[in-house]
Amino acid sequence: MDTDFQKLLEEAKKIALKRNLTNYAICGHTACALQTKKGNIYTGISLETKCILGNCAEYAAIAEMLKHNESEIDKLVAYSSKGAIYPPCGKCRELIRMVDNKNLKTKIMVNIDKIVTLETLLPEMYISKK
Repeated sequence: MDTDFQKLLEEAKKIALKRNLTNYAICGHTACALQTKKGNIYTGISLETKCILGNCAEYAAIAEMLKHNESEIDKLVAYSSKGAIYPPCGKCRELIRMVDNKNLKTKIMVNIDKIVTLETLLPEMYISKK
């Protein structure tokens, strides 16, 4: 495994700790670690609610990255508190693409033995001709 991905996976594992907040919300079921083109690492955890108010771990990590004035993601991994690696959902794939056009080349770990680009995960995406 690429040493950068190994470090990202270790960072995600540290914070993937499911925690019940209330009868209506849990957090930390999934954690995300990403590395920017500048080499900085940002992390985030999921917030799940019984309605549409929650967010994925990727959103939290991307928000942290944007707070530090970066937008180009080199590598990303999402890890479950149950021990699984998750590819980003469709909403997260779109967010990754929308924050920086260069993110189509973002390398994403989809399982322990497979890394693909965001572009591969969005093969039929709409690309504006403007």
